Amino acid sequence: MHIENEEIFLRAHNRGACVAAILLVSGVLAIAQVNLIRGADLLRLHSVVDVQLSRDGARLAYTMESYDRPGRPYQQVWIMDLGTRESIRVGSAESSSDNPRWSPDGSKLAYLAAGGDARDLTICSPDGTAQRILAHVLGTNSPQPSAGEALSWSPDGKQIAYVSATEGPEAKNATGDPIVITRYLYKPDWSEGNSRFNDNRRLHIFIVDVDSKHVRQLTSGNTYEHSVDWSPISSEILFVSNHETDPDQFFNYDIFTVNADTGTVKQLVHSASAEYSPRWSPNGKLIAYLGTRRMLTSSETTMEDTHVWVMDADGGNRREVGVAIDNRQDSLAWSWDSNSVYTAVEEKGSVHLYQIALGGGKPVLAVDSQGELNAWSLSKDGKFVFSCSSPSDLAQAYLRTRSRDEKLTEPNTAVLNGKQLGAVEGFTFESYDGQPVEAYLTKPLTIVAGSKYPLILEIHGGPHAQQGPGFNVVGQVYASLGWATLMVNYRGSTGYGQRFADAIARDQDGGEAKDVIYGVKAALGSYAWLDPDRLAIGGVSYGGQLTDWIITQTNMFKAAVPRAGISNLVSFNYMAYYHDYLAVEFGAYPHQENLMDELWQRSALRYVARVHTPVMFLHGENDNDVPIAETEQYYIALKDVGVETVMVRYPREGHDLQEPRHIVDFLDRSAAWYRQHFTPRASVGDAVSQ
Repeated sequence: MHIENEEIFLRAHNRGACVAAILLVSGVLAIAQVNLIRGADLLRLHSVVDVQLSRDGARLAYTMESYDRPGRPYQQVWIMDLGTRESIRVGSAESSSDNPRWSPDGSKLAYLAAGGDARDLTICSPDGTAQRILAHVLGTNSPQPSAGEALSWSPDGKQIAYVSATEGPEAKNATGDPIVITRYLYKPDWSEGNSRFNDNRRLHIFIVDVDSKHVRQLTSGNTYEHSVDWSPISSEILFVSNHETDPDQFFNYDIFTVNADTGTVKQLVHSASAEYSPRWSPNGKLIAYLGTRRMLTSSETTMEDTHVWVMDADGGNRREVGVAIDNRQDSLAWSWDSNSVYTAVEEKGSVHLYQIALGGGKPVLAVDSQGELNAWSLSKDGKFVFSCSSPSDLAQAYLRTRSRDEKLTEPNTAVLNGKQLGAVEGFTFESYDGQPVEAYLTKPLTIVAGSKYPLILEIHGGPHAQQGPGFNVVGQVYASLGWATLMVNYRGSTGYGQRFADAIARDQDGGEAKDVIYGVKAALGSYAWLDPDRLAIGGVSYGGQLTDWIITQTNMFKAAVPRAGISNLVSFNYMAYYHDYLAVEFGAYPHQENLMDELWQRSALRYVARVHTPVMFLHGENDNDVPIAETEQYYIALKDVGVETVMVRYPREGHDLQEPRHIVDFLDRSAAWYRQHFTPRASVGDAVSQ
C-alpha cells in the first residue's frame, strides 16, 4: 500500500502542537511557555518539491507547495535570479502551477497551470512575464504508477511534447444508466465528488508548435503513454507504455520511441520486467532508465528495488549500472558530459544522491542528506541545486558550493525560527530471529531525571518504504506533548538492501509485526525514561494494517489509531482498485494454491475476539487503494466484541489525507485519544500533556 511521495503524514506535512516545557529551578519543577510548533502552523508552511536550473545556470525555476487554502495543498512555480537571489511568482497569488521546464536556450519556461477539469500548458519569459497558453491538457483518474516527465521541449525550442488524455471506448457504458463495467481496473486511484469509477480516458502524446499553437496527436489507441523525453539530436521522443494483451490485468511497462515528424512508434525494450522514466543522455547516444529484473511486478508497488540501467539509443547493449548500490533508486538525471548518471537512493531512513560513472568505479555519494532529497538539477556551467528536507524544515532548495550548501529558499523562517523540536535518534536492535533492524526514536522536548514518558509507536506504510531522521509530523506533535515516538524500519522496508525487502515475502502480518514489537521492547530496555505502562500504537496504510494485526497479538498498548489499514486480506484483494499487489507479495493469486485460506489466517479480522485495546479508526471516504470497507468491517466486529471503538471518516479524501485541515484534525484527534486512555501518572510528561 504505497502512498505517493512516501506517506504525506510522516514527511510532507510535519507540524506540531503547542505545550509547556518543564524547567528545573532550585529543585522545583516549574512550567514555562516556550516557542513550539502549533498544529495551525501547518497552514503557514511551504515546501519546495521541484527544482529546474536553466542550462546557463542563470536562473532557477522551482515549485513551491503550500497549505493555506481550503481543500488540497496547491503548487506554484517561482523563478529565482541566481545572481541576485530574488524570486518572482509565475502567475497571480491565487493561481496554481507546476512542472516548470526550461527551453534549451533558456529564453522560455514551460509549465502546467490550473484550468478547471483540464490544465493549461503555458509558456512565459525568464522573468515570468509574457505568459501564453499553448494547449489544454486533460488528465485521468486511472491509476498510472510512477509516471515520469509530463512535458519535454524539442531541441530547437520550437515545439513541446506533452501528455494528455482522450476518451476511451468504455466511456458511454461507464456513465450510463445502468453503468456497465467491463474493465479489470474499473476504480480510480482516488475519487472526488461523483468520480466513483475509472473515467476510462487514455493518456497519449501530443505536440504543440510554440509559435502557431498548432496541436498534433502522436499516439492513439487503448493504452496509456507517458514519461516523455525528446532526444537532444533528433525527432525521437521516449515514452513508457504497457502493451500487454490486457494491460489492466498484467502490469508490464516497456520503453518506446515515437517520431515527432512521422508518428512512427518503435519498441526499444520488450522485457518481462518493468522499466520507468527513460531519459536521453545530453549527447543523444544513450538512454538511462529505472528498471527491475523480476517478471511479476505490481501496478501498485514492487518488492523489488528499481535500479538505474543504461542502453544504446537503439535499445541495444542494456546494462544495469546501478547494481553496485543495493538499495532502491527512485529517479535519475544525466551529467552534462554524458559520462555519468545521478540517482536518488533510499538508504537507512534518508534519501541520498549518488553519481554513477558509466566507465566503472565505485558510485560517489553526491548529497548525504539527513532527510529526504526529492529533486535536483545541474546546469551546463557547473551549478548544482537540490531540494531536500532536513530534521528542522520541510524540503527547501539548496545550492551546492565547494564550502557549503547554501539554502536558497526560506519561506518558513517566520514560522520555524526559535521553534523547539524533539531530537531524533537512531538505534539498531536484534529482532526475534537475530535480524538487525533499525529504528528511530523522537524524544520529548524535555526529559527530567526520575520521570517517565509515554511512547507512541508510529508504523510506516508501504510496506516497501522507510522512516528516518527527516522532519516528521507525528513525532514532533507528540514530542511537544511530552511523549516519545518510535518508528521501526521493519523487514520489508526499503533502504536496507534487497534481501531485507524480500524478507516479508509471503509473510505479511508475520515477521515484520514481530520486528515492530521487538523494537518497542528494545526501546524500553534502552531508554529508562520510557513508561511501559503508557504505550500507544498507530500507523498509516500498511502501518494501519500492522496496527490492526498487532492489537490481536498483544495487549501491551493502551490505545490504537490505525489509519487506512487492511483488516481482511481477502476482501481487500477484490475491492481495491488494483488486484495484483498480493500476487506479488505472496507469489500467487488468492485463488491459486491454498492462498485464500492463508490470507484469511493472516487477516486481523479473523482474531478480533482477542482485541482489548481501544481503537479509533481514521479513513478517507474515497479511498480505493484500501477501501473504507476494511475499516467498516473491523469497526463493527469490535462493536460486537465489546471493545471501545470510534470510526472517523474524512470526506473527499483518498488513501492519504491531503487537505491540511484534515491533517490538523488527525493530529489533534489522535493525541486526544491517546491521552484519554493513558493512566495519569505524576510525571513531567503528564504535566506537559494537560
